[in-house]
Amino acid sequence: MPKQFQKNIEDLKCENCGKFVVGNGYTNHCPICLWSKHVDINPGDRLATCQGLMKPVGAEIGGGEENIVHECVKCGFVRKNKLCRGDDYKTFIAISIVRK
Repeated sequence: MPKQFQKNIEDLKCENCGKFVVGNGYTNHCPICLWSKHVDINPGDRLATCQGLMKPVGAEIGGGEENIVHECVKCGFVRKNKLCRGDDYKTFIAISIVRK
């Protein structure tokens, strides 16, 4: 059974766009560009050794939730993260458009 979520209150500087982000314990991506970082094996544990940037590659809307799909540019790991209040919704919509 995977570990349960571990809340970590920490601030971060987005390594993609440079935005300083004040963390609230659930913060796992930049609210401006929606990029993240591959730091967890299980949400909040900070045990991943990869440390690659996680590109927002898709958006999922359904069941009352809006999720960002992130893919690590270093190792290819994929994880969904909930869209948060204050996230740039235009960027979220832009990543939801299928590009061919």
